[in-house]
Amino acid sequence: MPGKVNPVIPEAVTMVCAQVEGNDVTVAIAGQSGSFQLNVMLPVIAYNLLQSIELLASAARVLTDKTLADFSVNRERLRETLEHNPILVTALNRVIGYDRAAAIAKTAYAQNRSILEVAKEMTDLDEAELKRLLDPAELTKGG
Repeated sequence: MPGKVNPVIPEAVTMVCAQVEGNDVTVAIAGQSGSFQLNVMLPVIAYNLLQSIELLASAARVLTDKTLADFSVNRERLRETLEHNPILVTALNRVIGYDRAAAIAKTAYAQNRSILEVAKEMTDLDEAELKRLLDPAELTKGG
């Protein structure tokens, strides 16, 4: 597909992680194989440990240089996407009930409108209260 960007670096990092997990299993098994304060598997422990360190260091360096160095957040797009996310209505459940909150989510999705915009029309809550209830930062705090 024209314009497609292949995620080869993150895929390579995932493969590195799989290898490191395998090395960890090898080290764990080798560590259990010692008898009387003598472990004949120390060479395989050292080999796998050193390989894991090298792989992780290289993967972190490449991921940083080739992927994260030029990364930027499109804050406007992020805000817009978040405002349209139906999960926000969950915060309204305790105030307006599940059925009304579900209706807001379905309407917002069907009409490609923000949750706040639809909630203003479908509830008697004022905009300030809705903004407080639907604030994503507050919703991530829990409790």
